[in-house]
Amino acid sequence: PVLFKERLRMPVLDAELVFDESDLPFEEDCLRHPYQVKCWMRYIDHKSSSPKAIVNLVYERALKQLPGSYKLWYNYLKLRRKQVKGKCVTDPAYEDVNNAFERALVFLHKMPRIWMDYCSFLMDQSKITRTRHAFDRALRALPLTQHRRIWPLYLKFVRSHDIPETAIRVYRRYMKLAPENAEEFIEYLKSIGRLDEAATKLAEVVNRENFVSKVGKSNHQLWHELCELIAKNPEKVTSLKVDAIIRGGLTRFTDMIGQLWCSLADYYIRGGHFEKARDIYEEAMQTVTTVRDFGQAFDAYAQFEESMISALMESSGEMGKMSEDDDLDLELRLARFESLMDRRPYMLSSVLLRQNPHNVHEWLKRVRLFEGRPQEVINAYTEAVQTVEIEKAVGKPHQLWVEFSKFYEKNGQLAEARVIFEKAVKVPYRTVDDLATVWCEFAEMEIRHENYDRALRLMQRATAMPPRKVQYYDKSEPVQMRVYRNLKVWSMYADLEESLGTFESTKAVYNRILDLKIASPQIIFNYGLFLEENNYFEEAFKAYERGVGMFKWPHVHDIWNTYLTKFIERYGGKKLERARDLFEQCLDSCPAKTAKAFYLLYVKLEEQYGLARHAMSIYERATSALPDSEKLEMFKLYIKKASELFGVSHTREIYEKAIEVLPDNGAREMSLSYAELETKLGEIDRARAIYSHASQMSDPRIAKSFWKAWQEFEVRHGNEDTFREMLRIKRSVQAQFSTQVNFVSVQMLAAAAGQDVSNKTGDEMARLEETARKVAEDAKQDKPTKTKMQFVRSDEASSEMEALARASHNPDEIILGEDDEDNEQEIEEVQLEQKAVPTEVFGSIGGEDEQSGKAIGAKERLSRKRKK
Repeated sequence: PVLFKERLRMPVLDAELVFDESDLPFEEDCLRHPYQVKCWMRYIDHKSSSPKAIVNLVYERALKQLPGSYKLWYNYLKLRRKQVKGKCVTDPAYEDVNNAFERALVFLHKMPRIWMDYCSFLMDQSKITRTRHAFDRALRALPLTQHRRIWPLYLKFVRSHDIPETAIRVYRRYMKLAPENAEEFIEYLKSIGRLDEAATKLAEVVNRENFVSKVGKSNHQLWHELCELIAKNPEKVTSLKVDAIIRGGLTRFTDMIGQLWCSLADYYIRGGHFEKARDIYEEAMQTVTTVRDFGQAFDAYAQFEESMISALMESSGEMGKMSEDDDLDLELRLARFESLMDRRPYMLSSVLLRQNPHNVHEWLKRVRLFEGRPQEVINAYTEAVQTVEIEKAVGKPHQLWVEFSKFYEKNGQLAEARVIFEKAVKVPYRTVDDLATVWCEFAEMEIRHENYDRALRLMQRATAMPPRKVQYYDKSEPVQMRVYRNLKVWSMYADLEESLGTFESTKAVYNRILDLKIASPQIIFNYGLFLEENNYFEEAFKAYERGVGMFKWPHVHDIWNTYLTKFIERYGGKKLERARDLFEQCLDSCPAKTAKAFYLLYVKLEEQYGLARHAMSIYERATSALPDSEKLEMFKLYIKKASELFGVSHTREIYEKAIEVLPDNGAREMSLSYAELETKLGEIDRARAIYSHASQMSDPRIAKSFWKAWQEFEVRHGNEDTFREMLRIKRSVQAQFSTQVNFVSVQMLAAAAGQDVSNKTGDEMARLEETARKVAEDAKQDKPTKTKMQFVRSDEASSEMEALARASHNPDEIILGEDDEDNEQEIEEVQLEQKAVPTEVFGSIGGEDEQSGKAIGAKERLSRKRKK
């Protein structure tokens, strides 16, 4: 107490109290208001440029009057620290400053800023014990809510000096206040080599469920860090049960099982327990469930064995000669290493099966690994069929039973193979097809060993009716009750009967299939072919009839095709009416897209064995029934056959119907053919009319071939008037199509802009109306008159005429004079020489008038024919 009082007494100041005239106002103010901080602060600011002793004296006078002023003490202490800055720490001035801090803390012991400045000042003086005491006093003096401002400085102090025991004790106290900062303590313990306490503290952190890492580490990463710490330092970490900790992690962190097993084995290896480490590796091989974990554990195991062999060989090399025991030990380790390498495929297979023990493919792969070792193969098959559950199986579980029985069969044990199959047919498979496959494999095994009667009996057992009727797709019933309706079993049974049985037994099997209504089109074909081979043609046709009744389009297409083809091949024209009835029955329900082949087959029947009139009527029906994409081809066939049977005159009606029915492209093609025919017949006017009619569906920008053909026609057979008419029509059609395209474009633009075309009454519609009006006026002006043709030649027409004049070699070419641009001229009529068409052109349809002896045209002949 005496020393403490001595420390707190006022210091003896060497400065004399001397006043200047400028100090008098401040002195008077301070004397008048001695307890106001503002007065003293103004006085201190006034004396700030004075010597430090004078400034300190003023501060001391102020603090004597106001000892509890934080502002005065803070500024005073700050000034005193600044005054000793740069001096040696042994200078007495430092002790004076320390005394000033002590005097300040008498009154301001609840101010953390004063404590922090004091402790920092003591840390700069390297007074370890006194600094520690100061920190402890600060923690005792300050309330608990202010401790977080002191502890960072305190921890920095203990870390900056080599005092590990003191630092650990300080950290332990800090952990009680801030347990969330345990990672900082752990890192410090690692840095000073206290690994046992670090591992203990880390284990506490890992087991704390609500712990949140300040550095962003997950619980998984902290656990991995703990395992690595305890595994690599087995001699330093003695307080924890390493084996139990790591095994606990195996159940918690399933995504790092391989790494944890390796860490546990590494712990025993570093501790010198090699046999224990080997047991750990073997246990890991038997428990891991992923290929990645297995790869990690196996690679570590192999590396461990290699290092053991290398260490033994190096030690023996240093000694110069190996003893007998060392030699035996080396051979044992080499044998272990070779065995480990040989066991790798089997252990990997076990890992995959532990992932999913119901994986059929993995069981079959495992069996192949034991190839050449029959007993192990049998054990693997037995384990597989006992382990795999049908409902959970991945793959087809019946393959295990089939392969198991085939294994016995390959080894000549047919009785054991039958036993396996007998067990297999009783297994409750998921689908009927699986059981049907087992029955078929069972029968095929008997066939391979020429036990044909056994095979037939097996098929009879498989197809036997159950004691009560069940639905095939009723999954609540076992598959053994539903297999009698499986087509695979019946197909196998039919093949066996066809090969080994009698005609009656085979026919009974096929009829039974049809009665059960499980036949496929292929069964119908097989049945029909079987009956035909035995010369039961009518029975075969009955089978086809039943097949037609069982199926619908398009599945019945092939049955009808086969039925009709074979019927025609068998009877030809002998049963023509029956064949017609069959074709009519087929075509009544046949879809349009598949009817073409049947129409052609029907036509072929009528052409070979029936009437041409019937054939033409079938063609007529086909052109109406077929889809648009196939009508053009059918019309071509119709026209070709009509011209062969009745002459070209009979094709005019067909052409006219085709042009009327077909879409634009097809109608244009038929029009060209029709016009070419009329041209050959000398009917130039009819051909020109056809061209004119077809032009309305031919856009000049697209159908260029049509307009080229018409132009060539006019060059060969027309005159200037007809050529100008053709050009006028071309311009009119082009304007028409352009108007349509423009209108569609306006609609598309309006739709893209979200507007209705009907509401758009602006410039677009006005322009379209103006274009349509001009086209109509041009059409009226271009119409030829009886007396006089007056027109203004367009640039397009002029260029076409000039090109035509240069390219044409017609001796009767038309020479057009240049029109005067200002004056209209009359065009003289051109006299064309008429030539008689040779009678050979018309063939049988041409002729002369019986009365006058003159040649008559096709139109006149047609009108006379109709009058008759």
